[in-house]
Amino acid sequence: MATSEQIVQLRDLGAATVYEAQGAKGALDHGMKPIDPTVRLAGPAFTVDCRPADNLMLHYAVQKAKPGDVLVVDAKGFMEAGPWGDVLTIQAMKVGLAGLVINGCVRDANLIIELGFPVFCRGLSIKGTAKNQPGKVNVPVSIGDVLIHPGDVIVGDRDGLAVVPRGEVESTIAASLAREEKEATQREAIAQGRFTSDLLGLTDTLRRLGLT
Repeated sequence: MATSEQIVQLRDLGAATVYEAQGAKGALDHGMKPIDPTVRLAGPAFTVDCRPADNLMLHYAVQKAKPGDVLVVDAKGFMEAGPWGDVLTIQAMKVGLAGLVINGCVRDANLIIELGFPVFCRGLSIKGTAKNQPGKVNVPVSIGDVLIHPGDVIVGDRDGLAVVPRGEVESTIAASLAREEKEATQREAIAQGRFTSDLLGLTDTLRRLGLT
């Protein structure tokens, strides 16, 4: 399990750096966006598998998740209901959850933003939901082509979402820090007059394509 210090490191490194550093894997698709682009998110996944247009399992999940967890909800990408809103947000904040990632929609966006609770979703829908259908928590869930296990670390910001497998946290942080150091060196070289094509070793490719 990732330590609190590692969670903070991953949040500060950001989703794009983490995704690239771990071998260009674990990125959720571009349709998963923050309702407030200023938020940053990181924490272990508490996974929820629920039925479309039914939020019974979300009410259950906020009772079972631990402070610092990110609820990762597979609501099957259903866009015609908002199973999460202001009341569940207030409940989640009372529990101390770090945020929500839902493969579906939410509503009450303005209040959620005012509360400062990080939410990543596919869109907004004012339509209500039932509270009848069973589901599962702490099971592997898929969002797009990314499989997420309980305890995997979710990293999110304006750029998107990246999933760090729970057994790869330490190596991903090390690779991310090395990547940041490399990019800092590149920025310094650019300031001194170098070109990105040279820094990235693209000269031969450009020459082969007749672009020099």
